[in-house]
Amino acid sequence: MPRAVSPGRKWLTTVLAWAVGFVIFFPILWMVLASFKTELEAFAIPPSFVSFHWTLENYAAVQSRSDYVHHALNSIIIAGGSTLIALLIAIPAAWSMAFAPTRRTRDLLLWMLSTKMMPPVGVLVPIYLLYRTFGLLDTRAGLIIVLCLGNLPIVVWMLFTYFKEIPKDILEAARMDGATVGRELVYVLTPMAVPGIASTLLLNVILAWNEAFWTLNLSTSEAAPLTVFIASYSSPEGLFWARLSAASTLAIAPILVLGWFSQRQLVRGLTFGAVK
Repeated sequence: MPRAVSPGRKWLTTVLAWAVGFVIFFPILWMVLASFKTELEAFAIPPSFVSFHWTLENYAAVQSRSDYVHHALNSIIIAGGSTLIALLIAIPAAWSMAFAPTRRTRDLLLWMLSTKMMPPVGVLVPIYLLYRTFGLLDTRAGLIIVLCLGNLPIVVWMLFTYFKEIPKDILEAARMDGATVGRELVYVLTPMAVPGIASTLLLNVILAWNEAFWTLNLSTSEAAPLTVFIASYSSPEGLFWARLSAASTLAIAPILVLGWFSQRQLVRGLTFGAVK
């Protein structure tokens, strides 16, 4: 029998949840508001939240100075390409670990996860030299490879967790009906794990979209995504907060829209298998 919750407690929980959500969202709100201010108003103390001169000059300045479409297209290709390649590798790997485990499976998973604990700067020099030797510096292919490999352990771990919740009897029934390994993956396992695969895809896209360390060090102009686009507004003359806010707003707008429309699928995937 579910435990009864009093209206007062429900109201208090709702208010606290909205308060926490507002605190988390406030920096983004402040950035968006600052993007519509002049530089003087962006530095004004005390700050003004609504009663200021609204202007679009910062967005016009950003568009005239930088090619936003070029950087946004690079971000889409790099984030989407690295995610798709990671899924193509991770789905068979997670399937074998979940349904055909060995004594070393757990050790292999822990080793893969341990690679995320190492600071990326620790391998920057060898990777930079390799990229320079093979001509991968400032290329989309080079960034796709490094982001795919960097996020692959997380993708495998998440898919392994989702696949473990799928009853093995269903796969065994498919095998008895003559399904090959490929058909089992495509027509049986993948449709049943769509929520988990979708949430993994979304999280990996967000991680790749927001990745700054590798994009700043391995690209300059041709393959530069939106993270490099934002960093270009930090100059020796100082920070222009209003223009920087406008550039940041343009950079995060696509991923915010994606997250807003896919939040239900994301929550469903993250809770996949929690209740049996």
